[in-house]
Amino acid sequence: MNWKDLITNKWLKLGFWSLLYIAWVIWLGNYWWLLGLGIIFDLIITKKVKWLFWKKEYKEGEKHNVWLDWLDAIIFAVVVVTFVNIFFFQAFKIPSSSMESTLYTGDHLFVSKLTYGPRVPQTPLTIPFTHNVAFGKESYFTLIQNKYRRLKGFRSVKRGDIVVFCFPNGDTVLSKRPADDYYAWVRTSGREYAIEHFGPVIVRPADKKDHYVKRCVAVAGDTLVVKDGLVWVNGEKEPDYPGRQLTYKVTTTGSRINQRVLEELGLNLSELSFDPRLPGYPWMSLTAEMLPRVKALQIVTDVTPNLEPFPAMGQDTDIFPFTGKTRWTRDYFGPLWIPKKGATVTLTRENLPLYERIICTYEGNQLEVTPERILINGQEATTYTFKQDYYFMMGDNRHNSLDSRYWGFVPEDHVVGTPSIIWLSTDASKAFPGSIRWKRFLKIV
Repeated sequence: MNWKDLITNKWLKLGFWSLLYIAWVIWLGNYWWLLGLGIIFDLIITKKVKWLFWKKEYKEGEKHNVWLDWLDAIIFAVVVVTFVNIFFFQAFKIPSSSMESTLYTGDHLFVSKLTYGPRVPQTPLTIPFTHNVAFGKESYFTLIQNKYRRLKGFRSVKRGDIVVFCFPNGDTVLSKRPADDYYAWVRTSGREYAIEHFGPVIVRPADKKDHYVKRCVAVAGDTLVVKDGLVWVNGEKEPDYPGRQLTYKVTTTGSRINQRVLEELGLNLSELSFDPRLPGYPWMSLTAEMLPRVKALQIVTDVTPNLEPFPAMGQDTDIFPFTGKTRWTRDYFGPLWIPKKGATVTLTRENLPLYERIICTYEGNQLEVTPERILINGQEATTYTFKQDYYFMMGDNRHNSLDSRYWGFVPEDHVVGTPSIIWLSTDASKAFPGSIRWKRFLKIV
């Protein structure tokens, strides 16, 4: 038997596709799907049912119907791409500069779901190739809602990983300001004002929240402290990530720094603003590698970090947990313990704001606080045991990142995957083809 006979042998085809399908079912963990082996057998061996009912089978010499051929190609692409998106890789675009200089605004990524294991779709009725919006409307239907379940991955989230996840506060969205944090608006302006001016509100399932990308700086069980804008975990300073940057006030002799010099440094020119009253740049984002190069410029007379001192000014604050009592700032934060699955904490009125959203929203309990007691599901509670792991995420662009310092913990069930490769990167401030960042083409993250 030659190679051609082997490739076209229907029983070998059946064996190959059946083994592949069985492996997928074992990974999925739902053995009802083994009934699909009957369909595979019929498709390859018996051919009694025309499963691909839209596909026309042509006789020799018969003219092809272009429309039917296109329909077949489109259906095939939708099925294959949807399967790949759910279980293996998903395309993602960096929308903001919160991760510069690690990931740039305009980077197009493939996000690996295999690393941490893909989530089985909780809201499976979704328009193909969309996440939560299509043509200005929600692109999913909540008639079917599955419980959270994650398939086996290669490993769990580690400190230092760049992670794509669902925005924890994205369960409620203002329809006229969908990119804003609804809860931040409620804290600063009140619920009635927020809804009246930017509503109505849209309530989204957990897997249909907007996607964010940040670096995981602390995992479940860690204790985190931020000092001078830098992270310390369990008493040890974080590694010097090459892309991590803080903002500095850069004073010059009176004139602007040459634009070509700024571009060679790798600075985001759209975020730079020269103030002649300083004179200089009130906010310049610099990595540890950029900092000495800027200080060495002859035109520069002083470089000072823009650190928000501790304690915060006033009682009201946008910093988690929003009580105004911790007086934490973005640059001086913690110590904060990151909740771990199975761990039990003593609940008090003082620490309840840290865990309130976990208890109610992420883990689905009814919480009631009276002058005398804390009630969970109608029962008095003096302790609470966490049902899943949590993470603390921060952007590498530490002074231009909406991250865990502003909305708290990221639940394990919100984790989507990790960026694996940049397949395209474009700069919106430049015209094509100069807008393409060729050095980032097919760059491994």
